[in-house]
Amino acid sequence: MSAGSQTVGNPLPERVRAERTRIVGSVYEHADEIAGRGSSAIFAQIPGYADRDGEFRADVHEQVARLCRTGLGAHLDRRRVTAADLAHTRRAAVRRARSGLPLTDYITAFRLGQQTFWKSLVAHAGDSPAAREATLSMVLPLTRYCDLASAQATHAYLEYQQHQSPEAGRDDRDLLECLLGGTLPDRGPLPATAAAHGIGVTDPERLLVVTATVRGIRSRSTGEPTETEAAQLVSAALARTAVNGHRTLAVVRDPGARDPEIVAVAGLGHSGTVEELCARLRRTHHRLSREGIATAVGVGNIGAGIEYLPRAWQESRTALGLLPEDGGVLALPELSPFRYLVLNSDETARNLVDPRIDRTLTDDRAKGAVLADTIRAFAAADMNLRQAADALRIHHNTAKYRVRRIQQLTGRNIRNITDLVELLVAIELRTTPRPPAREL
Repeated sequence: MSAGSQTVGNPLPERVRAERTRIVGSVYEHADEIAGRGSSAIFAQIPGYADRDGEFRADVHEQVARLCRTGLGAHLDRRRVTAADLAHTRRAAVRRARSGLPLTDYITAFRLGQQTFWKSLVAHAGDSPAAREATLSMVLPLTRYCDLASAQATHAYLEYQQHQSPEAGRDDRDLLECLLGGTLPDRGPLPATAAAHGIGVTDPERLLVVTATVRGIRSRSTGEPTETEAAQLVSAALARTAVNGHRTLAVVRDPGARDPEIVAVAGLGHSGTVEELCARLRRTHHRLSREGIATAVGVGNIGAGIEYLPRAWQESRTALGLLPEDGGVLALPELSPFRYLVLNSDETARNLVDPRIDRTLTDDRAKGAVLADTIRAFAAADMNLRQAADALRIHHNTAKYRVRRIQQLTGRNIRNITDLVELLVAIELRTTPRPPAREL
C-alpha cells in the first residue's frame, strides 16, 4: 500500500493530506474495537467459526486487529506494505488450515473483516468536503493492501493444505528418491513430474542439490507451527526459489523424524546462475527468520548430470554441517578450496595457531583489526605493498610500519609466502564460527 495514491503531477492539497492523517490515526487507535466488531460478525455468520474455543476466538480477534494496524501503520509511515509485513497473516492462514477450517469460510471471514474496516473508516472520516476527498483518495491504496493481504493468506492456506494431503507430493517424493539415487525415470508419471520442475528437459548437467533443516522456532506458543509443519513451510519456500522458470523440486524427507531433512533439486536452465539461486536462497532464509523459523541451508556443487546428484546431495549435507548452530546459507560453489578447508577445520587446527599470533590478533581486533586488514590487503595485492596501501587508503610509510609491527609481534614476515599463509589461516580461523561439536 502506498502512502500516497496520487500521481506526482497531481499532489493532494494540504488540507486533504491533513485529513488523511487524522482519519488514519483515528482508525488506528480504534483497531481493537474494529477487530471486536469484525470478529463478532465472523463468528455469528460463518458456520466454520461457530463453537470455537476462547483461544481460537482470541487469535481471530488479534489477526483482524493486526491486519488493520499493518495497513494503516504503513500509511502513517508513508511507505508501501510488502509481503514481509504480512508474515503474521501467512502464519494465521496456516493455523486456520491446520484447524480444519474450510477455505470458503476463511475467504468469507476475510471479506467480513474488510467490510468492517471500510465501515469504520467512513464513520471516522466524517462528512466534511475535505474528509470525503481524503477518504476517496485512500480507496486505491487501501484496496491494493486488502488484495495483497488476501492473496498472501490464501496462498499460505493452500500451500499448507497441499503439503499436508496424504496424496499431495507423492510423485515429487518418488522423483526425488530416484534423483538422489542417480537415475531419471523414463516411464510412468515421473518423467512428466521432472519436466514440470525443469529437470532433464534442457541442460541436465546444470543441477544443484540443496539440503536444509529447521534450527529453531522462535515462539512455541500454541498458534505457532510444530517442527514438522515448519519443515513443510521451509520446503514450500524453497520451491519458490527457482531460477529456471519452474518450481524447484523440494521435498521433506521422512517428515515424521525429529529433525526432518528438506532436500531440493534446482535446475539452473539456460540462463540461471549459481549466484542468482544463492541470492534467492539467502532472501528466503532471511524471510523465514523474520517469521520466526531459523534455518540452515547447504548447497552442493553443480552436477555434471543426473548421475552426479548422489554426490551433490552429500556435498550439500557437508555444507550444511559446516554452518553454525544459528544456521545460515553455505554454498560450496561460492567457496575457494582455502575457505572450505578453514570452514572444515576442527578445534585442533585452532590450537595449532602460534600463541604469539593468537595474542597479536586478539589485541589487534580490540583496536579495529588494522593489522589483520593489512595482511589481507597485502595478500589480495599479490604481495605488492604499495597496492595494498592504496587499497587501504593509507600512506605507503604507514603500510611499511604495519608490516614491521606484524613481524615484531608475531615473528612472521608477510613477504615470506609460508609465513603469509600461516597468518591468513590464523585470521580466517578467528573469523570463522566454531563448527558444531562432532561425535567421536
